[in-house]
Parts: sequence; C-alpha cells; structure tokens
Amino acid sequence: MNEFEKQIANIAKGMGYPPTPDIAGFVSTRLRPARSPRLISRPFDSAQGKLLAWSLTIVLILLFSLLLIPPARAAILEFIQIGIVRIFPQTSEPTAEAMPQIPVTATPGSSLPFFETIAGKTTLEAAQERVNYAILLPTYPSDLGEPDYVYIQNAEGDMTILVWLDPQDPENVLLSLHFIPKGSWAITKTSPTVIEETSVNGQRAVWAVGPYPLQFSNGDLEFTRLIDGNVLIWEGDDITYRLETDLSIEEAIKIAESLKTPKE
Repeated sequence: MNEFEKQIANIAKGMGYPPTPDIAGFVSTRLRPARSPRLISRPFDSAQGKLLAWSLTIVLILLFSLLLIPPARAAILEFIQIGIVRIFPQTSEPTAEAMPQIPVTATPGSSLPFFETIAGKTTLEAAQERVNYAILLPTYPSDLGEPDYVYIQNAEGDMTILVWLDPQDPENVLLSLHFIPKGSWAITKTSPTVIEETSVNGQRAVWAVGPYPLQFSNGDLEFTRLIDGNVLIWEGDDITYRLETDLSIEEAIKIAESLKTPKE
C-alpha cells in the first residue's frame, strides 16, 4: 500500500486544476445596487474543460484501481450491519491466541453474590413497565421459564438484561439475553469478532465472540461477559438482540427464534 500511495501522490502533483472562480468579486457585484439589470456571461474555456475532464478521469481510475486491491476493497465494502451494530469481519477465523484478553468477571463456576453487584437489578414486571419495547422471553427450551435475574441499565436508552442460571448447577450461567434500543452506545462501543454469518427468522445475524459494557452498583463500567461462550446478534422491531450462551449455534438460533411475549 505504501508504493500505491506514493504513486497516487506523484500523479496528484502533476494534475492540473481549473482556476478558482472569483467568488468574492461575484458576490460583491451582486450586493451593489444595479442601475439596470445586466446579464453577464463568460465563455467557457475549452482547454479548462478538457483539463477538468482529464482530472476526473484520473480520479475514477485511481478509485477503480484501489478497489482491485483485496485488503483495500475489504476495508471499503465489507462490513456487517446488524441493528445498531456495524461489524468489520476478521480476515481469518479467530483463534485462541488471536482473541483479546477479556476481564471475564463471571464465568461458569462463579458465585451468585456477583449478580447482586450488577447495577439496575429489578423484576420482569417492573422492567416491562419502564421500557417502551416488548421484553420477549424464549419458549425454547420449553422448561426454561422466566429469568433468574433482570436488570435495566441506562446507556442512552434503557437496555434490558435477562439472565438464566443452569438449573442443574445454579452457580453457572446458562444464557443471557440483552435488549438494546436504537441510539444506545452499549453495543456500538464494542467490536465483536465474527465467527460466521447466519440468520434469525430470515433476518441477517452473526455468531460472534467478545465483551460488552456492564455497569455495577459501585459505579464501575467494565467490558466483560457473563458466559465464557459465544454470542448471537440480530435485530427485530428496532431492537438489537444479543444472546450469549455456551450452547451451539444451532441451539442459540432455536432460542432466538422462539422469543414470544410472556403470557399474562
């Protein structure tokens, strides 16, 4: 890319540009009271026109050449937009060595008192009364039931976090589900690593891994995750959903597509 940039710079030095029009003089003339209306016309210089056309042609050629370079083309064209999240995919599948060092505060085996330190703890009923969107619950697996913990955190929009514990081992997190409204910085501040693209209810989705911001009762904000697993991100009804689990992608999609309004 350095050689390519040098070539562009050298070509740009030799490019000619049409003379700058006398804007100040033109405006001053318009501001002066005129005794009689006059129509002023200036003949277009054909040489200037040819020079301008040649310059535009060079610019188009340079842009086209830039798109022929795979890394540049990828940086310009290839990104994934899921709800309020714009994700630039990795050029290769992430490995354990390539993964960022994430301060995982809660992983399988963590103690329950941790969940009492997360800010915004509330009930499902109170959360639904506060937010202006429907808090949907998974109906798969059929025995999942209501979440064990519910949080509302303000991140330029009320974000809802639902947490289910593993019934076989209550100190382990089975899955967590985030509801993130438009305009929130809660997920745009993160850059998840995409493992693969998929779909939820026919809508584009990504299977990724990465932390997200979590607020604590003491005022701290930490980029972390509740489960040492992957995350499914998709959009529906102007809400970006983030389902975190250590289950397979197939199971995660089933859970995502089973979201329903809770029965009253």
